[in-house]
Amino acid sequence: MGEVDRIVPLANQHKVPSIYGFSEFAEAGGLMSYGVSYRGYYKRVARYVDAVRKGTKPAVLPVEQPARIALVINLATARELSVSIPQQLLVPADRVIE
Repeated sequence: MGEVDRIVPLANQHKVPSIYGFSEFAEAGGLMSYGVSYRGYYKRVARYVDAVRKGTKPAVLPVEQPARIALVINLATARELSVSIPQQLLVPADRVIE
């Protein structure tokens, strides 16, 4: 998935607890993410490209906000980095990776 496979191992190797803006980073071993998914983002982009390709003027397309922003916490990485994740952060998490 591009730079994800380079950035996450580098941050973990240097014991840098990192929070990312795309859920795929936490899924790839990053400590946590708070943001959208690349998959969802590219689906929205594809709809825009399709509309423009079919003749819609870009100026009339609405600005779209992400439909879902998720907090993903990777506990395996937290243990590896010796980082304690407070319960107050785990409870509202959309997904916790063991």
